[in-house]
Amino acid sequence: MGVIAMDKKQITLYYSSENSIGKQLNAYVQSSGKEHLTIDISKTNVTGTQWAELAEGLGKDIPDLIAKDLPDFRETYGTDTVNLDNDGWLKILDKNPRFLKNAIVIKGENYIELTSASDYKQYMDPDSAGIEKPYK
Repeated sequence: MGVIAMDKKQITLYYSSENSIGKQLNAYVQSSGKEHLTIDISKTNVTGTQWAELAEGLGKDIPDLIAKDLPDFRETYGTDTVNLDNDGWLKILDKNPRFLKNAIVIKGENYIELTSASDYKQYMDPDSAGIEKPYK
Protein backbone atom coordinates (compact mmCIF):
# COMPACT_ATOMS: atom_id res chain seq x y z
CA MET A 1 0.00 0.00 0.00
CA GLY A 2 1.37 3.38 -0.98
CA VAL A 3 1.60 6.50 1.11
CA ILE A 4 -0.24 8.68 -1.41
CA ALA A 5 -4.01 8.61 -0.94
CA MET A 6 -5.92 7.65 -4.06
CA ASP A 7 -9.52 8.51 -4.68
CA LYS A 8 -11.19 7.93 -8.04
CA LYS A 9 -13.36 11.00 -7.48
CA GLN A 10 -10.44 13.30 -6.68
CA ILE A 11 -7.74 14.81 -8.85
CA THR A 12 -4.38 15.19 -7.11
CA LEU A 13 -1.90 17.53 -8.77
CA TYR A 14 1.81 17.71 -7.90
CA TYR A 15 3.31 20.80 -9.50
CA SER A 16 5.76 23.64 -9.00
CA SER A 17 4.42 27.18 -8.93
CA GLU A 18 7.90 28.28 -9.95
CA ASN A 19 7.11 27.54 -13.60
CA SER A 20 4.33 28.77 -15.87
CA ILE A 21 2.98 25.34 -16.81
CA GLY A 22 2.55 24.46 -13.14
CA LYS A 23 0.66 27.69 -12.53
CA GLN A 24 -1.59 27.09 -15.55
CA LEU A 25 -2.33 23.50 -14.54
CA ASN A 26 -3.14 24.56 -11.01
CA ALA A 27 -5.63 27.10 -12.41
CA TYR A 28 -7.26 24.40 -14.57
CA VAL A 29 -7.60 22.02 -11.63
CA GLN A 30 -8.87 24.75 -9.28
CA SER A 31 -11.54 25.82 -11.78
CA SER A 32 -12.54 22.30 -12.84
CA GLY A 33 -15.36 22.00 -10.33
CA LYS A 34 -14.05 18.55 -9.43
CA GLU A 35 -12.77 17.43 -6.05
CA HIS A 36 -9.07 18.12 -6.01
CA LEU A 37 -5.94 18.32 -3.96
CA THR A 38 -3.10 20.46 -5.29
CA ILE A 39 0.40 20.09 -3.93
CA ASP A 40 2.77 22.90 -4.80
CA ILE A 41 6.17 21.33 -4.25
CA SER A 42 7.65 24.82 -3.92
CA LYS A 43 5.69 25.28 -0.70
CA THR A 44 5.00 21.74 0.52
CA ASN A 45 7.66 19.18 1.35
CA VAL A 46 7.21 15.95 -0.60
CA THR A 47 8.92 13.01 1.06
CA GLY A 48 11.35 10.68 -0.64
CA THR A 49 8.81 7.89 -0.27
CA GLN A 50 6.18 9.96 -2.06
CA TRP A 51 8.61 10.83 -4.86
CA ALA A 52 9.47 7.14 -5.23
CA GLU A 53 5.77 6.29 -5.43
CA LEU A 54 5.14 9.03 -8.01
CA ALA A 55 8.05 7.83 -10.14
CA GLU A 56 6.92 4.21 -9.89
CA GLY A 57 3.35 5.17 -10.79
CA LEU A 58 4.66 6.87 -13.93
CA GLY A 59 6.94 3.92 -14.73
CA LYS A 60 10.02 6.12 -14.35
CA ASP A 61 13.09 6.48 -12.19
CA ILE A 62 13.48 9.47 -9.86
CA PRO A 63 16.12 11.18 -12.08
CA ASP A 64 13.58 11.09 -14.94
CA LEU A 65 11.38 13.52 -12.98
CA ILE A 66 14.03 16.23 -13.18
CA ALA A 67 14.45 18.64 -16.10
CA LYS A 68 18.18 18.23 -16.58
CA ASP A 69 18.12 20.18 -19.86
CA LEU A 70 17.01 23.47 -18.28
CA PRO A 71 19.60 26.26 -18.49
CA ASP A 72 19.25 26.85 -14.71
CA PHE A 73 19.97 23.18 -14.04
CA ARG A 74 23.05 23.22 -16.27
CA GLU A 75 24.25 26.45 -14.67
CA THR A 76 23.85 24.98 -11.18
CA TYR A 77 25.06 21.42 -11.80
CA GLY A 78 27.19 21.76 -14.92
CA THR A 79 26.78 20.53 -18.46
CA ASP A 80 28.41 17.16 -17.87
CA THR A 81 26.30 14.16 -16.98
CA VAL A 82 25.27 14.38 -13.35
CA ASN A 83 25.73 11.04 -11.60
CA LEU A 84 23.84 10.85 -8.32
CA ASP A 85 22.08 8.18 -6.31
CA ASN A 86 18.35 8.54 -5.63
CA ASP A 87 19.04 10.47 -2.41
CA GLY A 88 21.04 13.02 -4.39
CA TRP A 89 18.25 13.46 -6.96
CA LEU A 90 15.70 13.81 -4.16
CA LYS A 91 17.81 16.57 -2.60
CA ILE A 92 17.76 18.40 -5.94
CA LEU A 93 13.95 18.26 -6.02
CA ASP A 94 13.79 19.35 -2.39
CA LYS A 95 16.16 22.31 -2.79
CA ASN A 96 15.14 23.30 -6.34
CA PRO A 97 11.50 22.42 -6.98
CA ARG A 98 11.59 24.43 -10.20
CA PHE A 99 13.57 21.53 -11.69
CA LEU A 100 10.52 19.23 -11.63
CA LYS A 101 10.25 18.28 -15.27
CA ASN A 102 6.47 18.01 -15.55
CA ALA A 103 3.42 18.23 -13.35
CA ILE A 104 1.97 14.94 -12.17
CA VAL A 105 -1.72 14.19 -11.83
CA ILE A 106 -3.20 11.24 -9.99
CA LYS A 107 -6.76 10.32 -10.83
CA GLY A 108 -7.92 7.11 -9.19
CA GLU A 109 -5.06 4.68 -9.79
CA ASN A 110 -3.80 6.49 -12.89
CA TYR A 111 -0.59 8.53 -12.75
CA ILE A 112 -0.28 11.00 -15.60
CA GLU A 113 2.65 13.27 -16.41
CA LEU A 114 1.41 16.56 -17.87
CA THR A 115 3.77 18.48 -20.12
CA SER A 116 1.35 21.30 -20.96
CA ALA A 117 -1.90 22.83 -19.85
CA SER A 118 -3.65 21.32 -22.88
CA ASP A 119 -2.68 17.85 -21.58
CA TYR A 120 -5.02 18.47 -18.67
CA LYS A 121 -8.01 18.82 -20.98
CA GLN A 122 -7.00 15.74 -22.93
CA TYR A 123 -6.77 13.54 -19.86
CA MET A 124 -9.41 15.05 -17.61
CA ASP A 125 -12.30 15.74 -19.96
CA PRO A 126 -14.78 12.84 -19.69
CA ASP A 127 -13.80 9.91 -21.86
CA SER A 128 -11.24 11.93 -23.88
CA ALA A 129 -8.58 9.40 -22.96
CA GLY A 130 -10.85 6.61 -21.82
CA ILE A 131 -9.70 6.88 -18.19
CA GLU A 132 -12.37 9.10 -16.71
CA LYS A 133 -16.06 8.62 -16.45
CA PRO A 134 -18.44 11.53 -15.86
CA TYR A 135 -19.47 12.07 -12.27
CA LYS A 136 -23.01 11.08 -11.35
